[in-house]
Amino acid sequence: MSAPRRPTDPSGLERYYVLTRGRSGPGGAAAGLDVATLVVSRPGPLPGLQHEHEEIVRLCREPLSVAELGAHLGLPFNILAVLLSDLLDAGRVEARDPVPAHVAGRGPDLALLEEVLSGLERL
Repeated sequence: MSAPRRPTDPSGLERYYVLTRGRSGPGGAAAGLDVATLVVSRPGPLPGLQHEHEEIVRLCREPLSVAELGAHLGLPFNILAVLLSDLLDAGRVEARDPVPAHVAGRGPDLALLEEVLSGLERL
């Protein structure tokens, strides 16, 4: 006879609780994160990181938005924000606000905006 099987948590909440060590939200430097924030890892060795932290550092060798990172890892925003908070506090990654187009030298396309306005006026 085999031992009774422990029921699994189909929602993944138990896994998330373990990943975040029971924390429900980010603190410190990660409190201002949003889905458009770009995350980039800093070079260096990765001793002692849990698997999810290693994956974040690996994926963010090139800047990646929090939304893209969450999609790659299959993690909800609040769980990912807690993990990013750990990495930000440890200096393993840095978070950057995305550069708006008008700051990057590419202003809004005025011709397109005029077309949209014209179309709206015809409605």
